[in-house]
Amino acid sequence: MDAWPYPFWIAHRGAGRLAPENTLAAFRLGAEHGWRMFECDVKLSADGVPFLLHDTALDRTTSGHGTAGEQGWSALARLDAGGWHSRRYAGEPLPTLENLARWCLANGHQLDIEIKPTPGLEERTGRVVAELAAHLWQGATTPPLLTSFRPESLWGALQAAPQLPRGLLLDTLWDGCFGYAAQLRCAAIVCNHALWDAALVEQVHGMGMRVLSYTVNDEWAAERLISLGTDGIVTDRIDLFSPGA
Repeated sequence: MDAWPYPFWIAHRGAGRLAPENTLAAFRLGAEHGWRMFECDVKLSADGVPFLLHDTALDRTTSGHGTAGEQGWSALARLDAGGWHSRRYAGEPLPTLENLARWCLANGHQLDIEIKPTPGLEERTGRVVAELAAHLWQGATTPPLLTSFRPESLWGALQAAPQLPRGLLLDTLWDGCFGYAAQLRCAAIVCNHALWDAALVEQVHGMGMRVLSYTVNDEWAAERLISLGTDGIVTDRIDLFSPGA
């Protein structure tokens, strides 16, 4: 396998549940806890701006309503993406991928970009996100890792920026998933942590891909994955685990 340039520990959506997910405030808090690599979710606005949001709808984590991808960036930029979490973060805006990229690059942090397309925009989202990431990280020592549950999004990313590493996210082991990962020239498989066992880790490593897990919030689960020889853990518990471990 190629050398793996990323830390073992990855902070989920910036700071797990300690700050409003996918906001710059969350990534700053994660960095204050000593974390060096972060996971985020990226989709497209109606006018094609890659920005951070997990859900298809705005309602859970912003002051907005409806499908996020159907609104232009000028409207999305005015939303409150922090007040749902706590009064401390009220008024925190949605960041663009470019906002986060420049912060990561300025501070030497690494990023796992989960491509989270609005339904129907899978390939386009992968292509646009990969094109922008390749531009923003041009010349950087360590590029971002592009991951997605949607093979179509990874296909778009492969076509746009084949030099960027990709990872297939899996909540279940569906028929042909590892074959798809190989066709997409993935560098990693990122599974629901409960799916991994010794035989599966050996199989994926034997295919030349790294083994990562999400979302691991218990010590016993982390210890099991470490003993299996996996290559990375995504966690909400930035206050429990030591990212230097």
